[in-house]
Amino acid sequence: MKIIWSPLAIDRVAEIAQYITKDSPNSAQKWVDSIFRVVERLEQFPKSGRVIPEMMQDDFREIIYGNYRIIYRLYPENVSILTVRHGRQLLPVDEIKA
Repeated sequence: MKIIWSPLAIDRVAEIAQYITKDSPNSAQKWVDSIFRVVERLEQFPKSGRVIPEMMQDDFREIIYGNYRIIYRLYPENVSILTVRHGRQLLPVDEIKA
C-alpha cells in the first residue's frame, strides 16, 4: 500500500518540529524521523490505526504517537496522511474531509 503525505500533514510536522527545536534541535530531528517510521507500518497494516472517534467512519483512522494524533484516510490503492495534531487540540473534521 502506498503512503501519500498531504501538504497539510507535512506542514504540521514541520510546525511541530520547529516548536521542539526551540528546546532541542536534536530531539526535533529524532521526533520527525520517528513520525515517518511509525507511519511506514501502514504500508503493510493500513487498518492498524483506530477509527477516529469524532467521525466513526472506517476509512478515517488515526495512529496515536506520544501526544500526537496522525490522521489518515484509507483508499483502495493508498493511504493518505491528512494531518498531525496534538492530542489536546480539537480535530477540525471539515479540514480533513475536504
